[in-house]
Amino acid sequence: MTRRQFRLAVAVAVTIVVAILGLIVRNQLKVQRGREMRAALMRQRHPAEVQPAVVTQHREALFRMLQPVTLANCQLERFGETNDGGYLMCGNLLGDVRAAYSYGISGYDGWGCEISRTHDIPVHQYDCFNTTRPWCLFGDPIFHEECVGDTTETVDGRFFDTVKNQLTRNGDHANRIVLKIDVEGAEWESLLAVSDDLLRQTDQMAVEFHWAENDALDWVNDERYLRVVERLRAHFEVAHIHYNNTSCVEDLSPFPSHAFEVLFVNKRLARVSSPARNAIIPHPLDAPNNPAFAECAPKVTG
Repeated sequence: MTRRQFRLAVAVAVTIVVAILGLIVRNQLKVQRGREMRAALMRQRHPAEVQPAVVTQHREALFRMLQPVTLANCQLERFGETNDGGYLMCGNLLGDVRAAYSYGISGYDGWGCEISRTHDIPVHQYDCFNTTRPWCLFGDPIFHEECVGDTTETVDGRFFDTVKNQLTRNGDHANRIVLKIDVEGAEWESLLAVSDDLLRQTDQMAVEFHWAENDALDWVNDERYLRVVERLRAHFEVAHIHYNNTSCVEDLSPFPSHAFEVLFVNKRLARVSSPARNAIIPHPLDAPNNPAFAECAPKVTG
């Protein structure tokens, strides 16, 4: 390679990196503005001092079920972006997965690219709202211009399908997979529709949970959300939780945020430490989704 070709290659690489960083910043600002508007609506519709007892009970139940435990055989590693888009996974427990599924892309997918590259597996990326295909060096990304949901349908020209159908079309109906889902509230219904067989073949799952788009504080008063977490807990151990600091609030106690990332590790792999003890919150590998803000202050149960 000549010196001129080397300079050109460096310039192209820098341009790509700058473009990706721009996408991340723009997407994070858009998400932040939306969450601020919804948080204001929450406070207006449901002042903290008038919350009914059932809301508190449901919220406390969800919080208890999502408390992470220390796994004796899990070496947590960070995959993906430095800030928003980065997730902690048990890196040493990914050796048997045959495909990665990444739901919610918004033009970048460091998590999927790194999983694909380090474990030499394809990553299937799904997004029907932002169809920008993420850049991935040395990975095997397969981008699908569709979204995940609880049924097969087309809404406003956008195609939605179930996780089961997507795995079947890709030939992964019997393969062990790792999955990441960050779809701004659609995760609840999508995961509720997932079969027990599919959960059993999922080695690890990183989920960013959100309160539903139009429900405001009512999301903690809806038994669907309890059913989702109860189903996941039947198959998985909770190994990690991180609260999205673009969504920190004070009126959802004991939750410090209405968006939070949870790592689920399949029980056939996970070995809970004996005696069982809660995992460290925050973990040293955690990073704020928005580096301009402080992390949310979590409540830790005994």
